[in-house]
Amino acid sequence: MKILLIGEKGQLAWELIRTLMPIGEVIPVDYPAFDITDKSQIEDTVSAIQPDLVINASAYTDVDRAETEREKALAVNAEGPGWLAQICHKCGISLIHYSTDFVFDGTKQTPYTESDAPNPINFYGLSKLKGEQAIQNETDSALIFRLAWLYSARGNNFVNKFLEWAKKYETIKVVDDQVGNPTWARFVAEATAAILAQSFCGGSPLTDWVRQRAGVYHLTSGGEASRYDWACKILEYAPDREQLRVKEVLRAKNKDFPTSAARPAYSPLDCGKIVKVSQITISNWESQLFSLY
Repeated sequence: MKILLIGEKGQLAWELIRTLMPIGEVIPVDYPAFDITDKSQIEDTVSAIQPDLVINASAYTDVDRAETEREKALAVNAEGPGWLAQICHKCGISLIHYSTDFVFDGTKQTPYTESDAPNPINFYGLSKLKGEQAIQNETDSALIFRLAWLYSARGNNFVNKFLEWAKKYETIKVVDDQVGNPTWARFVAEATAAILAQSFCGGSPLTDWVRQRAGVYHLTSGGEASRYDWACKILEYAPDREQLRVKEVLRAKNKDFPTSAARPAYSPLDCGKIVKVSQITISNWESQLFSLY
């Protein structure tokens, strides 16, 4: 299997590259050599590589800046993936794409399922929702995985930010009224590989196998945590704890940290659908975090 992986520099793609190697030949690309907002470049790249599968792990992820850079966010998160899906469909290639919990408004009191109606409260979430819709309008052989609160040992994420703060400050305030699923990028990569590996058992072409399972799936850690809960566990599990300056983590509220974009207060995702379809195991968020170290 030949896999075109878009978004080579991102934390998820870095995990996907190493995890997908047993599945097939991985050909990673990223900006500026590959620009997902350039339709002709997408077409030329797909034509030149002729992959069996395309995985789009690229995204515009700056939630606050998306409020003012709307055209850019829309181009990367919606228009580009739509063109990619169109070209994949024309060439008979399956597509895997990653979306977000931020397609929901956070007003529900129980984890969101795929049947719940999206209602994003910031432009980043809207752009990702439009990306989902564009893909589904253009191809019937795509898997869309909604992720949440993604982190890894590298890249710009809450775990790395918190550890940097912990080196500088004795007291850190973290909000306890944002609740979600802290999800390890390696778990997502391994789950993606495990799902793809199942396609080898059916005997049917990959495009048909994906078509039979096409749609949106939630793929996150199990359980739920507030940002405060998450921060406390990061501190508890952190290696070289004696080198950190922080002495206490205090509870705060979302209103204490005004931002350009609103965040959903409660956005845990229910992964029951993907477990039923693929039989993968959803590990708890605490065990995923512990495995990071």
